[in-house]
Amino acid sequence: MSAERLQRAGAAVVATADRGGRIAAVAIAFGWHFAVNVPGIASGWSDYRVPWAAAAGWVLFTVVGVLATARLFYGFAVPVVPLLAVLLIVDVLVIAVTPDGHMFDTPNWAWGTIGWFALLLLYDRGLAALVTVLAFNAFFGLVGVVAASSEAQGAADLSRFVMYVYGTGVLPIALMTAMAMLRNTAQQAAATEAARAALESERLGAVHAQRERQDRLGIVSEAAGALLHDLATGRADPADLDVQRACALAAGRLRRLIAESDDVPDPLLHELRACVDVAERQGVPVDLIAVGEMPELDVAIRRRLAEPLAATLATARHWARVTVVAQPDEVVVSLTTPATAGPASESYSWPMDGVVDYWYERDEELVWTQTRWRAA
Repeated sequence: MSAERLQRAGAAVVATADRGGRIAAVAIAFGWHFAVNVPGIASGWSDYRVPWAAAAGWVLFTVVGVLATARLFYGFAVPVVPLLAVLLIVDVLVIAVTPDGHMFDTPNWAWGTIGWFALLLLYDRGLAALVTVLAFNAFFGLVGVVAASSEAQGAADLSRFVMYVYGTGVLPIALMTAMAMLRNTAQQAAATEAARAALESERLGAVHAQRERQDRLGIVSEAAGALLHDLATGRADPADLDVQRACALAAGRLRRLIAESDDVPDPLLHELRACVDVAERQGVPVDLIAVGEMPELDVAIRRRLAEPLAATLATARHWARVTVVAQPDEVVVSLTTPATAGPASESYSWPMDGVVDYWYERDEELVWTQTRWRAA
């Protein structure tokens, strides 16, 4: 698996874990709001100083929760700070209408619920923002406890207040912290796996490059070995025109094969220029014309596009013209040279495999050779 695919897979794991945390936060907030707060409001209805205020506050919490859920799962833009202000105002309102003897009971429902709804709004805003809201909630609760407590119950109520603040604040903080740690762990694991895949890709690339070098060495040996042996043993005469053409063909192939390993913006043009350079060294002026933006081609396709033209160009005399027309899904390479060139094989033996088309035409005046690649 490539590093890019591993990064996408890691991102998917992080997104899945994060979505699970969001679902858990919504389920806890609304589960608590309906399963605990509704019975609490109903049980204290007759004792509330202003019963409808407690019910209206419950509705406002529900609206804020729905908006926060839409933001969490669908990316809706909602005013986070004003909605947090609504939650705190409802919190103060419920504390104010709760009878003195029920500050730590379910009728004072907003005090224990605000942390979960604040978590929905601040899920991706960091822990500090949630702690700030919980601190405001604790302060308002402390004011309510102090105002409602008698002198005899003051110390006991303060102890209960500390325990209540801890109990209502630690769970939202724990969930937010756990989800942040889970996201970080998943991201680090994905980054580690991507780095490992990158190293593996580099290793495979090195193996592939070595194999390519071995293939080129084999082709070079085939192209020049026999000819050099014949020249060294005297079986081939350097003054023979056919031997000179064979040397030119071998030199062009060697230059092109060497050019294959160069890191350049347009590899095909670079390899064709290497062939043109051999012809120009023999005194043949060559025009190389390129039109269009070259697509990315692998070595095998470039080899099939250039090799037949290199073979014909090696026999050129007087002049030659090479034309390259490139499109995103097609590359056409053409060579035109006078027919006074030595005979080139019309049944060129390079294996095309149906990937690159090859044409060779010859009349009394011109030799025309063309190769064409089209994207599948």
